[in-house]
Amino acid sequence: MTLQISDKYIWDFWHFEEEGEQHLFFLQADRAIGNPDLRHWNVSIGHAVSPDLRSWTPLGTAFGPQAGPAWDDYTTWTGSVIKAEGRYHLFYTGTCRAENGLRQRIGHAVADSIDGPWQRVGSGLALDLDQRWYEEYEEGRWHDRALRDPWVLAEKIDGLYHMFYTARRNDGPLYERGVIGHAVSADLIRWEAAAPVYAGGHYGQLEVPQVFERDGRWYCVFCNIAAHWSPAMRAQHQGGVSGTHYLVADHPLGPWQPAPGFLDGDAPCRRYAGKILRDPVTGGDCLMAFEDTGPDGRFAGRICDPLPLRLEAGLYAVDDILAEK
Repeated sequence: MTLQISDKYIWDFWHFEEEGEQHLFFLQADRAIGNPDLRHWNVSIGHAVSPDLRSWTPLGTAFGPQAGPAWDDYTTWTGSVIKAEGRYHLFYTGTCRAENGLRQRIGHAVADSIDGPWQRVGSGLALDLDQRWYEEYEEGRWHDRALRDPWVLAEKIDGLYHMFYTARRNDGPLYERGVIGHAVSADLIRWEAAAPVYAGGHYGQLEVPQVFERDGRWYCVFCNIAAHWSPAMRAQHQGGVSGTHYLVADHPLGPWQPAPGFLDGDAPCRRYAGKILRDPVTGGDCLMAFEDTGPDGRFAGRICDPLPLRLEAGLYAVDDILAEK
């Protein structure tokens, strides 16, 4: 069954698999807020578990904003979970009330069990903006300071851990500044920003990255809305769609380029913030995303069942025939 919680909106999510159990961590907000657009500012991180990505048991709230004044006392948004260095690590996006949520930073919490409890590492702050490469907030230019959605690889490359995240470069046309940011660490505690691994040129932002390897090729899944595409990309795709697509590369540090076409998009947006996962039932890859605009035109706020994917010549496509069954 679709992952839905009757009294909550749920949307962006990330996955962790352990001993045959499929864990999803996701953003959630009480439906009692009424307007679903308010969910971003009334948010916590939920947790659910499943044996098959289909039958879900919600486990309640896993993590949330700090209670007192802090860099993450307003929101705790999308991130990733890994197991490394003998513990579980949660990386997440935070904003503070003092800045009206306009400046994003990346946080870090740890636990001895995937079920928590999660404790911030020090103040929780892992990475702040480095203006050598990334755009600072300026009123009237972009709607926020993009430094969010950290995706951390569990295995070191060349002796370092690597973090990828949503960011914007500090030069170029407005709708071509979206990049995949990069940071490195020797121990998961001390992080140093580096130049983007994808330098942009196609979109205003690439949200919720997921980086993984299949058959020697690397994929960076992302989502965005048509309004944030560059004019050239919109022209190539009949005005664009909103949904989930991916970059391809031969190495996790790039160079990355958008794959042809668009993986899963609609106008208006049907599904968003997708992830490509191994389906424990079929053994193949599948796409999961949160359901955005429902048949009634309203925000659905639930996570769809796995959609089968085909991988041919190194490129993904949603298997429409199987997905309809």
